[in-house]
Amino acid sequence: MTSIPAASMGAPLARLDGYAKVTGTARYAFEHDVGDPLYLHPVQSTVARGTVRVMDTGRAARLPGVVAVLTVFDAPALADTSDGELSILQDDRVHFRGQLIGAVIAENAETARQAADLVRVDYRTEPHHTELRTDDPGRYAPDQVNPSFPTDTDDGDVDGALAGAAVRIDRTYRTPAEHNNPMEPHACIAVWDESGDRTQVTLYDSTQGVHAVRTTLAPLFGLEPAQLRVVAPHVGGGFGAKGAPHAHNVLALMAARRTPGRPVKFALTRQQMFSLVGYRTPTVQRIELGARPDGTLTALTHEVFETTSRVKEFAEQTAVASRMMYATPNRRTSHRLSPLDVPVPFWMRAPGECPGMYAAESAMDELALACGIDPIELRIRNEPDADPETGKPWSGRRLTECLRTGAERFGWARRDPAPRAHRAGDWLVGTGVAAATYPGGSMPGNSARIEYDPGGRYIVGIGAADIGTGTWTALTQIAADALEVDPDRVRLRIGDTDLPEASVAGGSTGISSWGSAIVAAAREFRHDHGGNPAAGAHTTAQAPENPDAEKYALHSFAAQFVEARVHSYTGEIRIPRMLGVFSVGRAVNPRTLRSQLIGGMTMGISGALHEESVRDHRFGHIVTQDLASYHISAHADVQDVDAIWLDEVDEHANPMGARGAGEIGIVGAAAAVANAVHHATGIRVRTLPITADAVLG
Repeated sequence: MTSIPAASMGAPLARLDGYAKVTGTARYAFEHDVGDPLYLHPVQSTVARGTVRVMDTGRAARLPGVVAVLTVFDAPALADTSDGELSILQDDRVHFRGQLIGAVIAENAETARQAADLVRVDYRTEPHHTELRTDDPGRYAPDQVNPSFPTDTDDGDVDGALAGAAVRIDRTYRTPAEHNNPMEPHACIAVWDESGDRTQVTLYDSTQGVHAVRTTLAPLFGLEPAQLRVVAPHVGGGFGAKGAPHAHNVLALMAARRTPGRPVKFALTRQQMFSLVGYRTPTVQRIELGARPDGTLTALTHEVFETTSRVKEFAEQTAVASRMMYATPNRRTSHRLSPLDVPVPFWMRAPGECPGMYAAESAMDELALACGIDPIELRIRNEPDADPETGKPWSGRRLTECLRTGAERFGWARRDPAPRAHRAGDWLVGTGVAAATYPGGSMPGNSARIEYDPGGRYIVGIGAADIGTGTWTALTQIAADALEVDPDRVRLRIGDTDLPEASVAGGSTGISSWGSAIVAAAREFRHDHGGNPAAGAHTTAQAPENPDAEKYALHSFAAQFVEARVHSYTGEIRIPRMLGVFSVGRAVNPRTLRSQLIGGMTMGISGALHEESVRDHRFGHIVTQDLASYHISAHADVQDVDAIWLDEVDEHANPMGARGAGEIGIVGAAAAVANAVHHATGIRVRTLPITADAVLG
């Protein structure tokens, strides 16, 4: 057997799943070949709070092709109803508008949808509350914020330091609700088989974690984990909402249980995704900064108000990055939730860090202006020697290098610091900068299996997910390096609970976690079977704990640079240039890494200028529930966007020396846009998205 030096990582290998995707042979959740399927369409509540009195299903049940109708009065009972989001159809309570209260199962999708429209529902309504207010008497402090951070921190004499500060900033920033909109809506096929001695269930799902789905859903139906197989080889995008199962999965399994032996297909419409699969909570954030005349921080407070659902708590960690980003001896952060009659918020690309650093980095820009200091220099002056929150040394903090590299490439030295100083015809021109950080950790409990087949290939199996990020390719490269073979001798298998357990593709931990398991399995395989293994030789191994994770602060860092042009008469905003400079450890695959970073930056522009889920508080529902009224950045909105990264290996992060990069691209992007808009116009907009009317002052 020939071998090559470990050189696959770092090569811009083209996506191994690309051919299957462009030819249409890659099977997504709704496309798996199952025999004689049925189709499901849900019945959703049309009130925001109350109880269901009557569900008249007569006309729906008589429609030709209808097989069954589920309601809150006759649905299968769940074995576990402790999860308020997932315990659907178990009682007559309505907790938010759009809640699942029934379903029609039919021979085709069109019949199911028509029949669902024929179900008549009578409610007993109650007053509802859906608006985030900082004076909400029901607001409270959660026990912790996502995933397990302390809710509040209070270090030093914050009030005294603020009172005595030579320069003081006290600002409030607001971000709207935003909704995940991957290209593939949430979809699944549920198959309930009771033909043998034991019930066996299969769920083809569009998910970021097959094992997470099985672990969550099996107990709801009284199943052992081995009785529920979850399959997801290809996923058409996922920004966090697919990181856990939602109520639509439960409904599909209920329907399949009602019609055992026949698969049930259920794909959410784009409109249904705005009420059923999570979203980014709106926030109100108050930030106070105290500093010396030279810009050195003496105090920082970051207070956050955000929403949760009455039916289930989700607490976003919006202020957490402010605990470690800059050096200051006095620091206070807090989170308060308002429980509302709304769907449950959930993860959306960089939850917490994205809205939190928009506010924090906007405040730093305002402080730089108040001190008369360049915004880059201000950030460098407040660089901490170690993690301010834990005291641990950094595994690699190269933010200063990111800032200076970006400044040189972006032409920052030519910038006039005065706002509204540059014009190009009718356009006001400005530039802005923001720093960014994101945790660089891994998830525990990942395992991988390696088998040598008679054809001389290594079959590498792990239940990971590729949500369009390049997992198929990157894990193949990691395995090839660890086994010291060419990538074409590695055959990867992912996206199935029949494979060794893997964590969710979330928190930018996927490649770090799964790659560590593959490296561990490869090392053990070579130890057990040598360089010339026999056909059928195999090894399964679990990723060991990383001892450096307790010794070092593992974080990625970035600097975002933006040029904004604002039309002086119409207020139209354009972003002709954007540059991100990132410190993310080793680039496993430069091609897919650049794609991830640019995707995050584009999403940051989208959040800064376009995205806003508008809720009609009279009725409790989102009215911008399609891609015509909920605008996301498209080709016309994105011009010269570039991402580069420092040449580095983080030896403390994992065996690959890489840190996750799926989310840091969006962090800081909105603040850089807002800071550039202020520099162009002299108008400080503190509420996202920044619209034309806001800059026409």
